[in-house]
Amino acid sequence: MSAGRGTLRGGPAALRAQHPLPRGLGLLLVLLIWEGVARATAGSFIIAAPSQIAGYMVSHSGLLWRAFGATLASAVQGFVWGNLAGVLLALLVVLLPRGERLLSALALLVFCLPLVATGPILRVLYGPGTGPQVTLAALAVYYTTFLPVLVGLRAAPQGWFDLVRSYGRGRMTALREVRLPAALPYLVAGLQIAAPAAFLGAMVGEFTGAERGLGVLTVRALRALDLPATWAIAVIAAGVSMLAFAAVGALGRRLDLAPPEVLMAPPVARSRRPWEAPAQALLALAAALLIWKGSMEVFGLPRFFAKRPEDVWFYLVTGPGAEAQRARLFAALGETLALAGPGYLAGLGLGAGLALLLALAPRLGGAVIPLSIALRSIPIIATAPLIVWALGRGAAGTITVVAVMIFFPTLIACRHGLARTPRAVLDLFEVYASSPLRRLLGAQLPAMLPAFFASARMAIPAAILAVTTAEWLATGRGIGALMATVASTSDYGMLWSAIALVGLAAVLAHALVAALERAVLARTSAEQLAR
Repeated sequence: MSAGRGTLRGGPAALRAQHPLPRGLGLLLVLLIWEGVARATAGSFIIAAPSQIAGYMVSHSGLLWRAFGATLASAVQGFVWGNLAGVLLALLVVLLPRGERLLSALALLVFCLPLVATGPILRVLYGPGTGPQVTLAALAVYYTTFLPVLVGLRAAPQGWFDLVRSYGRGRMTALREVRLPAALPYLVAGLQIAAPAAFLGAMVGEFTGAERGLGVLTVRALRALDLPATWAIAVIAAGVSMLAFAAVGALGRRLDLAPPEVLMAPPVARSRRPWEAPAQALLALAAALLIWKGSMEVFGLPRFFAKRPEDVWFYLVTGPGAEAQRARLFAALGETLALAGPGYLAGLGLGAGLALLLALAPRLGGAVIPLSIALRSIPIIATAPLIVWALGRGAAGTITVVAVMIFFPTLIACRHGLARTPRAVLDLFEVYASSPLRRLLGAQLPAMLPAFFASARMAIPAAILAVTTAEWLATGRGIGALMATVASTSDYGMLWSAIALVGLAAVLAHALVAALERAVLARTSAEQLAR
């Protein structure tokens, strides 16, 4: 079976044996092609040549180094706090399963707050300093860790829990002895996805009025159409994220996290109380509104800036001009959702399809994974204008931005899901001399589904971030552009109304994905639905 595991992992040693060309020669070839393409398209102001990027880095090394240090410090703090919050929230959901819908809904609402709107609000609340950068970095990662860890905490054989109960032990013993070891591989997957996201969150926080950092330099470069500067910052961000991704992966390999045993769980009985789900949804909504209003009152924030739920209701429903304001808001949201939906589906399909392809042809991983990390690691605030400039301000550019934002987390989550296929199942397929495709469809694909649906839920806020950023920086249309405009004109009624509406749309989309997930996993991975 060791050969099978080596094939699944696609070790670098095997890859080098098949391709004896020095790795540096391949990198040099890529740089030469890049240089040629950049010079051939110099008039389009889309691609900077490697020679231009290197020249900018050398001539501005001191400035870049100081900015990099400021951004890295904020990203590291946000990475630590965000991942700690994600793990603790997953543990709380497992220990209090009846509160899962409420806790998950509140976590999703916070994660779906559009950075275009929350960045300026945090800047006003915190004032000068690194508070917004650290907060946005933490918000960018906690949910991407919460969902994989929650999947991992449930990825244990039902017999183990029965054994714990047979000794008269409770939930804490099961958590310590069964769930936590099972969750470690999924935690690694979450941390790998979180590494680029933390750096991105810190840069977006700097984008809202910080004094220093790579985000500040990005703003200046975009405004000045300084292509070498924009690409130099993107290369630095991509390099840091790739190193962090590789470091977390190396830690996971060092821990030698083995696939689980065969997971067996009894069929999950459907609820006989049809009112239960709507009641829990209403409870989550009431809790969100209470937290919203209560936090404003506790901190004594002025109503001019910090709108309460009743202020939003007055603005959209009962106040003067409410009908026109609703029409403006819903028109912008409709335009945004029309582009976010196709991009969301394209990113999920690309990520899952690529993961399945790499399971059949693992040697491609050495080339595909670094490129995927690089694409995801380049900050969305830099890539969105470039992609829109290249593809135009129509639907194609925005859909591509959303797909690029989503496909990498989906790819990584699905690859980890495929790697968690139980050894006993793989051995059975090997005994019957099944083809790689048959093994993929019969064993690995069902094992991947929990991770795929977790990534599908994580992708909803990512799609919102991508589409609103593209509208904010490049297209000038949709709810992203609307929020940026009203934030600059201090129309806080429209700003808070847009935030609330975007959050509600995200929760509804999440509910649809969760319903589909339960229908599929009830047949393929019942342990994920066991409470």
